[in-house]
Amino acid sequence: MGFLLRRLGFYVAAFIAAASFNFLLPRLLPGDPVETMFAQAGTALPPESMAALRATFGFLDEPLPLQYLHYLESVFTWDLGLSIKFYPQSVGQVLLHALPWTVLLVLTSSVLAFALGSLAGARAAWRRGGGFDSFVAPGAIMLQAVPPLVTSLLALFLFAISLKWLPTGFAWDPMTDLDGSAGAWTSVLYHAVLPVATLAMAQLGGYLVTMRNSMINLLGEDYIILGMAKGLTDARLSLSYAARNALLPALTSFAMSLGAVFGGALITEIVFNYPGLGYTLYEGITARDYPLIQGQLLVMTLAMLSANFIADLLYFIVDPRLRRA
Repeated sequence: MGFLLRRLGFYVAAFIAAASFNFLLPRLLPGDPVETMFAQAGTALPPESMAALRATFGFLDEPLPLQYLHYLESVFTWDLGLSIKFYPQSVGQVLLHALPWTVLLVLTSSVLAFALGSLAGARAAWRRGGGFDSFVAPGAIMLQAVPPLVTSLLALFLFAISLKWLPTGFAWDPMTDLDGSAGAWTSVLYHAVLPVATLAMAQLGGYLVTMRNSMINLLGEDYIILGMAKGLTDARLSLSYAARNALLPALTSFAMSLGAVFGGALITEIVFNYPGLGYTLYEGITARDYPLIQGQLLVMTLAMLSANFIADLLYFIVDPRLRRA
């Protein structure tokens, strides 16, 4: 329990530090969002409304330390203010609308890539030097070298534009109502095939290489040799003995990638016009929507820290050495 409490304290401190950077970054961007909104309105707004706009969106003329204190209060009360881009919606409403779509992409693609990559890496390590290993190991390295943007654009051109097997974008058919029916779910899953596949391809190589290298280091251990001497089958040795222990580094990689994929989904969501958090962040940046940018970065930070804390819990459950310690 002491181990978990120490880790939880570390993550709370890391969140406060990340939230502090989150406060500073949007304010370093050039331009003033309220002036931009005022200019876009043209003659529809009188000059004296500038002060009212600043008060509405929380851009008060205060010293920076006082702004920071008010910002921390809003973070811990989750009152993130109004969105400039999607006014009059609040930042929480905008993020709540976009979050399920990104969670669908991130979780589905990450679990798919983790499962396939770990199984393929375990098989390649167990039969290292064979035909399968000679094919998948270089292929995994090549996958890691291809930027997600290139993968997304190639998949879009090939499967959506040329072959017309899949839709070119968006999260569902605009002619379909999202009423929870079978037709609605079919439309959502159909439109998610390309984004999920491209995100999974971007992660697959990393999991495969991590699992392969970790498992190769364990194949000479005494318990593996003892299992061979007992006449255990290859399937039981490779999966129940070697792969189970080699999975610990892969779990860490999986947890860290979850937070990273939340940010990496930005490219995929823009290419496929997918209404998730990444696309919302892009819209917020182009509109100089400080509250929305800060809220989105906070969600990404929470996702990464939560995923790493879950990895610590899994380590505690899977590795008996931590429990004994």
